[in-house]
Amino acid sequence: MRIVKEKTLVEYCKQSKYNKAAESLKSWIYEVRYATWDNTNDLKLKYRNASILSSKRAVFNIKGNDYRLIVDIEYKLKIIFVVWFGTHEEYDKIDAKTIRYEN
Repeated sequence: MRIVKEKTLVEYCKQSKYNKAAESLKSWIYEVRYATWDNTNDLKLKYRNASILSSKRAVFNIKGNDYRLIVDIEYKLKIIFVVWFGTHEEYDKIDAKTIRYEN
């Protein structure tokens, strides 16, 4: 899978607020680069704790459950778009189904 905005995740990890997630995010990036999911069922086989919000949107728990990562996935194209990343507390304040990536 190709990750769009991977650099954004790496930049987040440089911030003191998110640096505790750095190793977990790096592991997630590595695993996802070599994944070949065709649908949500394939994703759930690897990431049982991922929340499937729609046929294209999923939420991953990062560093246990301390951080959340929202992505949109184009399974046929094998592309993952990073939509949002933050702490669990920040996640509780947003609508994960409708939030959009903003530059």
